[in-house]
Amino acid sequence: MRLGRVLQVAVGAVTLVAGLAVSGIGASLLWANATQRDSTGYFNTPFQTFESSGSAVVSSVDLTMHPGPNDWLSYHPLGTLRLRAQVTGGVTFVGIARTSAVDQYLAGVAHDQVRSVRVLPFGVAYRTFAGSRTPLPPATQALWVASASGTGVQQITWRPESGKWSVVVMRGDARAGVVARASVGTNTGLVVPLGSLLLAGGVLLLLAGGALLGLGVIALGRSSRSEPRASDSEWAASVPTASSSAESGAHAYPARLDGRLDAPLSRWRWIFKWILIVPHIFVLVFLWLAVMALTVVAGVSILFTGRYPRSIFDFTVGVIRWTWRVAFYAFSALATDRYPPFSLDVDDRFPAAFDVDYPSHLSRGLVLVKWWLLAIPQYVIVGILMGGGLGFGGRLSSNWSFATGGGVIGLLVVVAGLILLFTGRYPPAVFDFVMGLNRWCYRVLAYVLLLRDEYPPFRFDAGGTDPGSATQFPAAPAPSDSGPPTESSRTNVDHGEVAR
Repeated sequence: MRLGRVLQVAVGAVTLVAGLAVSGIGASLLWANATQRDSTGYFNTPFQTFESSGSAVVSSVDLTMHPGPNDWLSYHPLGTLRLRAQVTGGVTFVGIARTSAVDQYLAGVAHDQVRSVRVLPFGVAYRTFAGSRTPLPPATQALWVASASGTGVQQITWRPESGKWSVVVMRGDARAGVVARASVGTNTGLVVPLGSLLLAGGVLLLLAGGALLGLGVIALGRSSRSEPRASDSEWAASVPTASSSAESGAHAYPARLDGRLDAPLSRWRWIFKWILIVPHIFVLVFLWLAVMALTVVAGVSILFTGRYPRSIFDFTVGVIRWTWRVAFYAFSALATDRYPPFSLDVDDRFPAAFDVDYPSHLSRGLVLVKWWLLAIPQYVIVGILMGGGLGFGGRLSSNWSFATGGGVIGLLVVVAGLILLFTGRYPPAVFDFVMGLNRWCYRVLAYVLLLRDEYPPFRFDAGGTDPGSATQFPAAPAPSDSGPPTESSRTNVDHGEVAR
């Protein structure tokens, strides 16, 4: 398959995700405009508590701007602001003035300035100013551009202007000890135009991403069918027939995972393979985003037609195949030093393979439950194998809790790597066991991605070759005993020969 088609699918997936995010934000803004404003048209924060052991609670904001002559957005991006506050046990004063005037008024006065506010959970960080002077009552000062004083909740409104401004909440008599509940609101008119613009842009991104993704997947599917593995006869031989499935009995499963232990292997290269696969991981992240989106499309198709779209099927299997090659090389087996190809296609030259038989028909009902409800037991087992599991926390009476870790596969692979580091030999028995565990996990993956209806068996089939696979990797001659092999003369051998 051409790399350009893969990149097209990746770009389409990213565009699709961006479209979902942008359109979601736009729709949320329109929903908020329709449902979250009060009867006067203001969006309001909940009342929260602010306090100071001094004479005032101050919150400052810098709106210094240098707009053009008609730059309305620079002056009024928030519309009209409304501040409501009430001081506990006395007369409330709330006012807004330029920061320089407030600093002069409160010079030498103990007060607290709000530095930051945390929303969830609510919390306030203050900067405390020490002082011993008692200021004059705030209502008698002429510095305020907007102010209110009295009992109960006091309210001011203010149209933002360029400059540095401070909001001040005090007792009416300027005494120390301020505990106030306050709320801020705005009646900005930007919500509707901004929400509409984002929603329209998000829809365009969705259309563009869907087109790129769909065309790329269709092209990849056609390419994979027009480029057989080696020859048509070998392709036919690699797919188990009814008779071959009967011969393999209950051990055959239509999702097949294979691998061959290469030899010789570098003693130390496995330590750095996680760095070497970074380019693969970067591409696979976007390909898996595409798989997630296309699986939803495939599920809808199965629900109404009983068929999995062939182009999406081939693409999904190709992404799993690519993932398995990278995992086989780097972290799920460490069984080859051959760098995995950047391809979704079948490649008989690489010692790891994955394939799934295309189903002629899938259950319409199972598509609604098999990926979550029916797969729950398998999820628990795969979680243990791949890096998580169930366990008790705390005392015996504690509830069940999930714990994550390296998983059985990761632990065995590290053990194999350490043995390889010190002995230069990968234990074939460990390889066979690791392959069986990986085979279990990938069967479950094929099931939950809706590729097959057959329930994954509760067993692992150890060994490099899947019981249902007719493909046999060509064995290469063992290295010569005349001397240590060079990089150019190293060849791959079957792990059975390594064992001998």
